[in-house]
Amino acid sequence: MSVIILQNNYGKSNVRVMKVTKNSEVHEIKEMTVGIQLEGDFETVHTEGDNRKVLPTDTMKNTVYALAKENPVKSIEEFSIYLAKYFIENNKQVSSVTIENTETLWNRISLNGKPHNHSFVSGGNEKRFTKVITDGENISVTSGIKDLLVLKTTASGFENYIKDKFTTLKETSDRVFSTSIKAVWQYANQDVNYLKISNDIRKIILETFATHHSLSVQQTLYETGKNILEECKDVSEISITMPNKHYLLFNLGQFGMENNNEIFIPTDEPFGLIEAKLKREN
Repeated sequence: MSVIILQNNYGKSNVRVMKVTKNSEVHEIKEMTVGIQLEGDFETVHTEGDNRKVLPTDTMKNTVYALAKENPVKSIEEFSIYLAKYFIENNKQVSSVTIENTETLWNRISLNGKPHNHSFVSGGNEKRFTKVITDGENISVTSGIKDLLVLKTTASGFENYIKDKFTTLKETSDRVFSTSIKAVWQYANQDVNYLKISNDIRKIILETFATHHSLSVQQTLYETGKNILEECKDVSEISITMPNKHYLLFNLGQFGMENNNEIFIPTDEPFGLIEAKLKREN
């Protein structure tokens, strides 16, 4: 019996690196977790144990640190493109490089209303990420944000849905709405300011969530994506995920007390999961 390899790739995952830029008294930091995957002419390493075309994954790790030193690392997209191009240009046996890069966010500490030059506070669980794929001629860049946890205490409801014999959920015109947003977008072209677009999208997401009177998570998701596509012309399409982080009214009636949307039980599981991909009609 003969066995063929349909597809193979290998690389290094979870390479963590922080770059501190000290061009002035105001320091900049960029903390990243980088994953590298290579595809190419690697059949003989599988079938014969011939390692002559294999770039060690330890070398890939070291390359991340070395290139982070020589590159300004203005955005995770620009650094990932730089990294992908290096691997494809310096390894003839490689036909495709995929770089996945996730940024851990840090915000400056503010003292007396002034951002501190070199002290930072964690941005929480929220992260920026990107995925870059190149074959040496073409390059694809996808970016996103995830774990953007938001909550509002009113201006949200859920009514007039299907009710069958198993329905126990009560209609409400006033509820707590919380979700952990993930957004992933494609660029219309690569000649863009990646960091500005990401900041603009985040701003639109937060503004839409805060100001939109939500009749459902689906409606808020659509309104968010629509606003992004209307305002960000360099984005061609966007996928948005909004899991419903439920806050359930606690029954104070058993103690002879009223609960006027004041006391809630936060729950993690199970949760509703709402997703959609949007693009301009034309």
